[in-house]
Amino acid sequence: MKRTGGQIVCECLLREGVDVLFGFPGGVVLPLYDTFPQYPQLRHILVRHEQGAAHAADGYARATGKVGVCVATSGPGATNLVTGIATAYLDSSPVVALTGQVATPFIGKDSFQEVDIVGITLPITKHNYLVERTEDLPQVFKEAFHIARTGRPGPVLIDLPKDVFTGEAQFSYPEHVSMRGYKPTLHGHPAQVEKAVKLLNEAKRPVIVAGRGVIVSHAFAELKELAEKAQIPVINTLLGISSFPESHVLSFGMLGMHGMAYANMAVSACDLLVAIGMRFDDRATGKVSAFAPHAQIVHIDVDPAEIGKNVRVNVPIVGDVKNVLAALNKRLVQQNRADWISQIDAWRRDHPSTVIRDTDKLLPQHVVRKIYEVTGGDATMVSDVGQNQMWTAQHFWYDKPNSLISSGGLGTMGFALPAAMGAKVGRPDETVWAVVGDGGFQMNIQELATLVQDNIGVKIAILNNGFLGMVRQWQELFHGRRYVGTHMTSPDYVKLAAAYGMPGYRVTAKEDAEMAIREAMAHQGPVLMEFVVESEENVYPMVAPGTALSEIIEEPVREVVA
Repeated sequence: MKRTGGQIVCECLLREGVDVLFGFPGGVVLPLYDTFPQYPQLRHILVRHEQGAAHAADGYARATGKVGVCVATSGPGATNLVTGIATAYLDSSPVVALTGQVATPFIGKDSFQEVDIVGITLPITKHNYLVERTEDLPQVFKEAFHIARTGRPGPVLIDLPKDVFTGEAQFSYPEHVSMRGYKPTLHGHPAQVEKAVKLLNEAKRPVIVAGRGVIVSHAFAELKELAEKAQIPVINTLLGISSFPESHVLSFGMLGMHGMAYANMAVSACDLLVAIGMRFDDRATGKVSAFAPHAQIVHIDVDPAEIGKNVRVNVPIVGDVKNVLAALNKRLVQQNRADWISQIDAWRRDHPSTVIRDTDKLLPQHVVRKIYEVTGGDATMVSDVGQNQMWTAQHFWYDKPNSLISSGGLGTMGFALPAAMGAKVGRPDETVWAVVGDGGFQMNIQELATLVQDNIGVKIAILNNGFLGMVRQWQELFHGRRYVGTHMTSPDYVKLAAAYGMPGYRVTAKEDAEMAIREAMAHQGPVLMEFVVESEENVYPMVAPGTALSEIIEEPVREVVA
């Protein structure tokens, strides 16, 4: 029996375990949308902008570990996905983007709403396809989902001309997929593992820097075993937060530009650095020539292109983090590094980085801390970008695995609201908070309508300081307090929430924050909360651009460079 291309697409999605799609319809994808009622197992969530669809699929993927799916029509619908696809690409998030395309006879003729989305997204996808025959759909979908979820995960785009949707073909879904040229290395080379074991056993001052790769590979138990068996302090990258319980005695927080002073000091003093599933981003390393100057470096990553790209590496190990750590743990000797751990503890006492200054004013740090206290840490936190991102990383303690979702590599303003929407759809029984600045929130504010229409119970905390906060902070510190293009007005968020059909609260006093958060938690549906915080509060600690991690600024200063 033959099926239409639209039916085949739906059959393929079901075979890949897809249960939800985030999309926005348009002319050339109408044959697909016309097919959806035949497949009630597929829940379609109508976003209000295609960028929201991409971020929602990304948030869903990060929260569940499954492949997130977004759908857009041709032309502007497809191009509106680009920022979300790039965000997923840089943060290794498995997303499949389905875009409509003009019918095959019209491709290349500047037809209405035609754009070469395959060419546009080539640098920001693991792979992409232009499907020209209906009968090719099953093989393409099988390959696309395999590529998206295996090795280093990432986005794959499938461009679907209108006549491919309407054409007919026999449907048979491949049971297996084998692609020449795509064979991710999943197990570390035994000789390299032995070299790493030797260094680990001999090191006096080792540290682990754990990145998002630990979360992607679900290597939480293996990382914990490594740290405890070898008695190694664990430091996280921003995207590695929640890969290791922060209440653990061996947890020493985040490194980098706004990392903990004691974490940066430990990296600067260590004699062995074990980098696990991280890519040595410049915000993590500071001045590369001064990064971990006394250390030999072991780098474990499933993507060989990341090893040696930014930082010299003594022992590269290519493989899936979970497998490599399991191999290391079998060979390690139990260690006692009490003196080294005590030294970092002393640095933590002398250089506390998460103390909130005593004031009667409502500080953004206080809001994040109160969310932690009210939830008891039992929440999925989704941050936007900028100051709110750093405060969410610093002042909420993450003991639950994979409980912080944020845009790290691209730093996408407007990410949090739709990503939190996707995360909540993926984790319907969990509390999901979106922490956003007033600037980033307004970039995808339209998704409030999606939250209400689908009753997606995200709790939104807007840290409203009346500025593009992080940019203003840089203007204060490095550009003589010349605030150009960073002061901004906002709508009345309480009235806005009411207009969209959800509860809204405004908090201006420190003493009211906790009660407002509890009221939001008590409500089953989405809630918007505006916290009017200090307008010129800065994020500290801070490593100025171009300086070493050891040159961290711990206290507020008025100006670093005129």
